[in-house]
Amino acid sequence: MVPEFLTGRELLKFFMDIHEETIKNPKTPDEYFDYMSIEPEDRDRLLKDYSHGMKNKMQMLINIIAELNLLLLDEPLTSLDVVVAEEMKQLLRSLKQDRIIIFSTHIMDLALDLCDEIVLLSHGELEIVDKSDLDSKEFKEKIIAALREEAND
Repeated sequence: MVPEFLTGRELLKFFMDIHEETIKNPKTPDEYFDYMSIEPEDRDRLLKDYSHGMKNKMQMLINIIAELNLLLLDEPLTSLDVVVAEEMKQLLRSLKQDRIIIFSTHIMDLALDLCDEIVLLSHGELEIVDKSDLDSKEFKEKIIAALREEAND
């Protein structure tokens, strides 16, 4: 959640101010906005007026500035338009060079596209999946059977 009573610029400035001693190589707010492709006219609008995708961009921007070693993301591309989703995919690809990113998704193609390792959660158990198995008929039948079983529970 973002504090919707602030503008994008106010949130960014507030975050930068309270973390000024830990931010390595700080940039100006506008340089950060440019990096995230947040248009100049959106920077001083209230966050409550941002679209879902714009709010996600602001959240990711805070994560980038914080330079966290580990990011946990839940369905990071859900309900984003095509352009913002592609921007976020590019961003996640660039971020994974310097940190560990763990995200959940129901979109197998997204996992294949972005992940180095894939783990499935089924009936409370984690199962490591070899990417080469994902296109096999047996694997797809296994997933469909598991989904049907869960739906019937």
